[in-house]
Amino acid sequence: MKVNFTETVLRDANQSLIATRMPFEAFEPILAAMDKAGYYSLECWGGATFDSCLRYLNEDPWERLRKIRKACPNTKLQMLLRGQNLLGYKHYPDDVVRLFVKKSVENGIDIIRIFDALNDVRNIQVAVDETLKNGAHASGTICYTLSPIHNLENYVKLAKEIEALGVQSICVKDMAGIMSPKEGYELIKALKENVKVPVVVHTHSTTGLGFMTLLKCVEAGADVIDSSISCFSGGTSQPATETLVYALKQLGYDVPVDEKVCKEINDFFKPVRAKALESGLLNPVVMGTQTDALIYQIPGGMLSNLVAQLTAQNKLDKLDEVLLETPRVREDLGFPPLVTPMSQMVGVQATANVLAGERYKNISKEVKSYIKGEYGRAPGKVSEELQKLVLGDEQPITCRFADTLEPGVEAARAELGDRATCDEDVLSYIAFPAQAEKFFEAREAKKKNTFTYAIKKVD
Repeated sequence: MKVNFTETVLRDANQSLIATRMPFEAFEPILAAMDKAGYYSLECWGGATFDSCLRYLNEDPWERLRKIRKACPNTKLQMLLRGQNLLGYKHYPDDVVRLFVKKSVENGIDIIRIFDALNDVRNIQVAVDETLKNGAHASGTICYTLSPIHNLENYVKLAKEIEALGVQSICVKDMAGIMSPKEGYELIKALKENVKVPVVVHTHSTTGLGFMTLLKCVEAGADVIDSSISCFSGGTSQPATETLVYALKQLGYDVPVDEKVCKEINDFFKPVRAKALESGLLNPVVMGTQTDALIYQIPGGMLSNLVAQLTAQNKLDKLDEVLLETPRVREDLGFPPLVTPMSQMVGVQATANVLAGERYKNISKEVKSYIKGEYGRAPGKVSEELQKLVLGDEQPITCRFADTLEPGVEAARAELGDRATCDEDVLSYIAFPAQAEKFFEAREAKKKNTFTYAIKKVD
């Protein structure tokens, strides 16, 4: 049996360990080697990379993608897309979603892994449709979580609904690393028996289960697994590529990844990691094992956000109370999976409840929007008391929320005027207006300075 590998160091490993702060120049020299490693795909875009490029790295995320594409002509490039949320934190109109997907493919993306934080299939259907129309691979995604309403039967039903959209693969996305070897084996076995498309497994090492879970998923028939080159693996990142390649080859699986090239890649990234450790960008804590996630189901990124939020308010002593409150808030909201943006919303609300000394004294704007139905259909029943606090006598939205939104592309073009040089600029502005405008201003200033320098040189 053949087992393919998706390498995550350029996106999720980087995002999980160093908050997506790896600039293009830090990994550019190794891209040619990565292109020869035999990976099924390189996850290199989407998720938080887009925001981070504009906000922290002063990079055009579209140009970054084009450069990776040029350096890796032989390997499929993959991105993570939050369905109707795209790469932001709210729902966007369909015309925006379609143009974003189209431009992602045009700029170099081959595979788009598309998920909805609530597993509401309505919120991925437009992105899937546009991906297929543009000739790219649509990978429909199940956000894995545990709750009284999330079980094997419901996951199989969800997989069939996703497959019916026309996706070419289905990914099980275990963002908190809470899927046990037993649960992974049973789920992948059930999916392989009930859907015809290949099955991909994504997990994290947060709880220490990652290696065991991936092995059992492979035994159950998983076609592709996600991993990270070893020096950027472990902790809140993925299990190590080289370790899995070594073990699976010994067990007789057909693994097309070249171990010698992996060593070259890992040797390259070791100084990158060392520099991140020295600067404090990489906190050794996130590389450890956090078994509390098995109790609270809190992804590593969410935990670090909670710690940062409490530290900023000099309330870190309240962390244990917040961790206890988090699953209670999640239950009140109908057991949403703790993945972006739901993980942030649940965590912020749990913190607000603890710090106020009263549950739901202050309800965040995002939680109110969620209860109104602006993020989609809640997986389970939302607390009636909470609904009454937010809605009063109003009824929540039951249709697909994007159907209520006005088209957004032409309005954004009009707002930007000649500051936008292409559709990609317009999309950057729609996703992150303030960050995009700041980037455009810096880009224009750089052009003027370069032009002035050139004239002086000629003179």
